[in-house]
Amino acid sequence: MQSAKEKPLVYSCSGCSSAAQMANDLALKLNRQGVAEMSCIAGVGGHVKPLVVTATSGRRMIVLDGCVLACAKACLQQHGVVPTVHFNLSKFGVKKVKNETYCPQQSEEVYDQLLQQINTL
Repeated sequence: MQSAKEKPLVYSCSGCSSAAQMANDLALKLNRQGVAEMSCIAGVGGHVKPLVVTATSGRRMIVLDGCVLACAKACLQQHGVVPTVHFNLSKFGVKKVKNETYCPQQSEEVYDQLLQQINTL
């Protein structure tokens, strides 16, 4: 098993759309299953020093954005951080719908696809 410092960091958007909520839940799942260590993208975007230190530590990094706006990636760019891998869930066929939840079956399918790609890092 990897130590916490060996695991990649994972960041996600967490807006109110179905796609954003799926991105956040997928990041939580990666964290809970020990695949990656989730950290707070709002803190990075808000320039909270301990969270910026984590983000700029040079660890491998996975970023999940629900849509093409790529807000999580943009928060990191403020600090010159480029993720090891960036996933835009719309490229997996995830639709951004306001005021609705995402399809749990689609989330499972996307998670499996993410794992396949993450395991090659």
